[in-house]
Amino acid sequence: MSDSSPTGSEAHGPLVPVLADHGALAMDEAELRDWGRRFGRAAHPPLLVTLAGELGSGKTTLVQSICDGYGVTGEVTSPTFALVQEYEAPRSPVYHLDLYRLDRPDQLEALAWDEILDARALVLVEWPDRAGDRLPGGRVTLSLQHLPDDPGRRLLYAGWHA
Repeated sequence: MSDSSPTGSEAHGPLVPVLADHGALAMDEAELRDWGRRFGRAAHPPLLVTLAGELGSGKTTLVQSICDGYGVTGEVTSPTFALVQEYEAPRSPVYHLDLYRLDRPDQLEALAWDEILDARALVLVEWPDRAGDRLPGGRVTLSLQHLPDDPGRRLLYAGWHA
């Protein structure tokens, strides 16, 4: 990804882990944090990033690292109970949503979903499956999975969803 900022409605190309065959990479927590920081440094708004994975797979850890690389200086916490956290960064606001507690996609209205997606911001969404058909294309999808034979490592899948 180049250092120049995209303008207008330019779309991001596929963003996949560095040196990852087929967009997947096994990594420990330190490597995951490093990858997240590099991803955050490369990201330009507006950008929607979804993060999927079972409980404890590292989604919030990855969000914290992405925010760090993006320039968020405050503490980044899981919005499990608040559902939405907003952070300030030099390039744009960052919205971190945790949809785990939603039962239906129509509950997104109470979170100002459409306004958040329309903002010139970095938007990070945990548990994106809860958004159903309200989740637009044109996003980076990240998925974390436990490795059964190595509990200290995660498998990160990354790609572009048009």
